[in-house]
Amino acid sequence: MLRGRASRGDLSADDILSTDGVAELLGERASGSADELIESLQTALRTFSEEVDEAAKRTADLDEQITQRLSYLPNLPDPSVPDGASEEDNVVTRQWGEVREYDFEPQAHWDLGPALGIIDFERGARIAGSRFYVLTGAASKLQRSLIQWMLDIHTREHGYREVYPPFVSTEQTLFASGQLPKFAENVYKDGEDDVWLVPTAEVPLTSMHRGEILEPGTLPINYVAYTPSFRREKMSAGRDIRGIKRGHQFDKVEIYKFTEPEIGLQELEVLLGHAESILQRLELPYRIVELCAGDLGQASAKTYDIEVWAPGCGEWLEVSSCSTTTDYQARRANIRFRREAGARPQFVHTLNGSGLALPRVMIAIMETYQRADGTIEIPEALRPYTGFAEITRE
Repeated sequence: MLRGRASRGDLSADDILSTDGVAELLGERASGSADELIESLQTALRTFSEEVDEAAKRTADLDEQITQRLSYLPNLPDPSVPDGASEEDNVVTRQWGEVREYDFEPQAHWDLGPALGIIDFERGARIAGSRFYVLTGAASKLQRSLIQWMLDIHTREHGYREVYPPFVSTEQTLFASGQLPKFAENVYKDGEDDVWLVPTAEVPLTSMHRGEILEPGTLPINYVAYTPSFRREKMSAGRDIRGIKRGHQFDKVEIYKFTEPEIGLQELEVLLGHAESILQRLELPYRIVELCAGDLGQASAKTYDIEVWAPGCGEWLEVSSCSTTTDYQARRANIRFRREAGARPQFVHTLNGSGLALPRVMIAIMETYQRADGTIEIPEALRPYTGFAEITRE
């Protein structure tokens, strides 16, 4: 009856329930009474079930290991990205504005701020430890004014919808944006719960549509958000940590786009222009740097950095990094769209950039607009927001 079967897996339910089927399944153990046959069959089935469970566990473990290793793989660079191994190979594509000349020696902000009584490094360290500081008086108002002003420009003129997201996120939210697992050591985490402090508003904005299929006509979606950002900044050292340019906490206005794949690179140029316009209105000289393949971030396929000139520090400071991540984040977050009703869903493309990051904009304003007597002029564009035209000793 069972002649020609290839294996036990070929036995049908009727075969197994027949006496001959039981005999073939159990082999030599099939001799004896019907009760003994049934008991032997039950034992064999239990053993088989345990083997299946064990195999399933091994498979799940292997799947987890594969997923973990794949999660470290970076995005593929766009073909237009310059070749290179490190930041030394990045390309300055253009510069805007003339670097000012002074008839006095410009001071760095770490001297200007304390002298004016608006930055307190000692009390910041006393409150929270190294790499923290306190802004007071006019500096506090200046930073708050910058945030409000940038949000107003991006919402009123550039067409972004403002979002006020949580300042903490889950592990899945960080994974979706590409922060985890690679950058886990640079993100602050609650010791008991699955709660992480956001390192950038890019993290919550990526997950605004996580797990969704966006309906036809929805794209593009443009968001802007202010959040504080928290990072351990373990890698920086030496002169780079002086002043307020690299702290564990800083404010940032982030601009973010969800687009169709075919317009991703075009929208990157649009996003870059929106970030540039902030510095142009502040009349701060800056340059655009295109990152080479070896200096791209984990999720980025193409990135432009915007660097503003700080005459007191005597260096170019990055105030924005504008990137397209193509479908890298969308795949992690499972964000798709339909081109038309009933069409097969496709992954969106995501883009992000600072618009802009503080406190380096603060540094550029303080150092660029300083006067010989140590006071600071406020850029005209900001005066309606600050309510004052200069910063003097407080």
